[in-house]
Amino acid sequence: MMRVSDNARTVLERRYLKKKDGQVIESPEDMIARVAENLASVEALYGPEKQEEIQEQFRQVMDALEFVPNSPTLMNAGRDLQQLAACFVLPVEDSMDSIFQTLKDTALIQKSGGGTGFSFSRLRPKSDRVRSTGGVASGPISFLKCYNAATEAVKQGGTRRGANMGILRVDHPDIMEFIQCKADNQEITNFNISVAITEDFMKAVEAGAEYPLVNPRSNEVVEYLNARDVFELIVDMAWKNGEPGIVFLDRINKANPTPHIGDIEATNPCGEQPLLPNESCNLGSLNLANFMVKSGDTWDLDWDRLTEVTRIAVRFLDNVVDANNYPVKAIETMTKGNRKIGLGVMGFADALIRKGLAYNSEEGVAFGRQVMEFIQIKAHEASQELAEERGVFPNHPGSAWEAKGIALRNSTVTTIAPTGTISIIAGASSGVEPLFALAFTRNVMDNDRLLEVNPLFEAIMKERDLYSEELMEEVAQRGSIQGMDAIPEDLQRVFVTAHDITPEWHIRMQAAFQDFTDNAVSKTVNFPATATREDIKQVYQLAYELGCKGVTVYRSGSREGEVLTVGTKKEQKDAQISVNGKPERAGTHNPRRRPRVTRGQTERVKTGCGTLYVTINEDEEGICEIFTTIGKAGGCAAAFSEATARLMSLSLRSGVEPSQIARQMRGIRCPHPMWQDGKLILSCPDAIANVIDRYIQERSAQPPLPFLDSEVIPSAPADPVHV
Repeated sequence: MMRVSDNARTVLERRYLKKKDGQVIESPEDMIARVAENLASVEALYGPEKQEEIQEQFRQVMDALEFVPNSPTLMNAGRDLQQLAACFVLPVEDSMDSIFQTLKDTALIQKSGGGTGFSFSRLRPKSDRVRSTGGVASGPISFLKCYNAATEAVKQGGTRRGANMGILRVDHPDIMEFIQCKADNQEITNFNISVAITEDFMKAVEAGAEYPLVNPRSNEVVEYLNARDVFELIVDMAWKNGEPGIVFLDRINKANPTPHIGDIEATNPCGEQPLLPNESCNLGSLNLANFMVKSGDTWDLDWDRLTEVTRIAVRFLDNVVDANNYPVKAIETMTKGNRKIGLGVMGFADALIRKGLAYNSEEGVAFGRQVMEFIQIKAHEASQELAEERGVFPNHPGSAWEAKGIALRNSTVTTIAPTGTISIIAGASSGVEPLFALAFTRNVMDNDRLLEVNPLFEAIMKERDLYSEELMEEVAQRGSIQGMDAIPEDLQRVFVTAHDITPEWHIRMQAAFQDFTDNAVSKTVNFPATATREDIKQVYQLAYELGCKGVTVYRSGSREGEVLTVGTKKEQKDAQISVNGKPERAGTHNPRRRPRVTRGQTERVKTGCGTLYVTINEDEEGICEIFTTIGKAGGCAAAFSEATARLMSLSLRSGVEPSQIARQMRGIRCPHPMWQDGKLILSCPDAIANVIDRYIQERSAQPPLPFLDSEVIPSAPADPVHV
């Protein structure tokens, strides 16, 4: 009988096991027998004499929870659906036919349990011309929202909700809108988004230089932006809610094994699997915790068994390529041409603990590098053996592997996936992440909440005769044992959680695994709620320097509905603080009062909505308010203009830097841009940003303004009232 926890059994019954009339009719043991038989049947294509032997090998490694394939394989193998791949990337070309054909294909994939990734970089920008209709384009973000709405309507065949990745190149004209498109946590909820970063952009960031935005329709440069400003905006949004992530696109394509087939533009939803358009990949993970064996007083990996299971797992995943029922013919052609597979690991944090190594230590990082280098070598050897037995992948001629003189069955072999649900099934720590907490609440599938206490921690505490119910309750509330007098220092050192670890160690561990992974590494850099934007920026730069292919960050408490939450209560959310003597919820802020005396200037700007008057006032503490009026009195333009100015004034008196406000406004487009003094004014917000920039620049070169003992009213053409 499979040794699965109660939580694992709950997950299996809810989503994985066969049902009839709503009743589960399959046990976990039946499930793995079904999967093993189905995948071993592929052996008949290459020589059936070993089919029964291979089937038993597949069953044994899953039964022992040494290897677990991705969820669609467990759910669908040997059943009518037979869609076994987890990761898909679909093309989005610059035509309505392509956009909506891809949307149709997406629905088919998500209905069968796959996750989809898209690059929207080929779409012409918002307000660009559409020759066929004489109108203007709505831009990539509008279609991103369209795809999001479609995903909401597709429940993935009752197995998993839709998951997507949306990517836009950093040099696309709509990049500023894209970076901010998930500022509202209630918007675009079915997508992760990432900015595709180029080497040229990173060099421009380092130099503080401008870089070009290129219209993909015409391949013409349409604008220049300061790279540091764009980078700062990415950092700012990631600090706010973890979106967008970044992928280093040039670095990904440098590792593309089949550049003669095409360029990689996007990844799967969690970012670990870069794929060509119309390509899919199936994943599986080795549970390192179940390879740990004790010799005397020490623990180590059973390297021989790890070698054997790695060989079996590579064969299993290669068989998935043949056994899969592809929802779209073009995907079948591309996938079978490259035969990408992604073997990764889970239970790494558990293995570290058994060895007595801290995740945030030189020894811990060295062990991670050693483990992944070993698996990479053995997995490639297994793929070479399959190539001798079955032939190389069809697109091998002209590939990077042919150039190296290496014959492989699979163009890529290794990937580090997040293993969110299959790690629950295996009872292991997820992917290469540290333990999130020693006790936590996990939100999974339809908001089911599972309270979990780390079994390894509980077992070791009992071995050391330190266990008590009271102590476990305290740990459950804290989530971490750091600083607890009742816990010995050696256990505090080893049982570190994601929030006990500094961001640098998160990135160093990710880089160690990336060094020996064909595809990419899914890894989240966790930050405490107190982390600053500068902390986020440093992690992005370190990830770039250490050779990562992308990075995702998350600051605790910056979103509702977190997948993992420490303890049984959200103390941080309910914390009370005192501002100006009044109790308020944590994270809120009262703006300072409008000063009695201000001084400033008014500038006139031509816009597509009419002549805009922008007044900037300041007091002893700096810019404190902005007034705007539009030449065409009344109507929506005037209302929006006044509303924008009020919110900017509120932000200024709340301590937001004027340059940050200008950056948020800059680049916003309306349907009627206007030229003034040789500069393109894209909209009223863009005009306000330009005025703020000029004001800051001029004021920095002048002495401080004197303030009189009476209010100085600037020559504003309106009668503004600000709160």
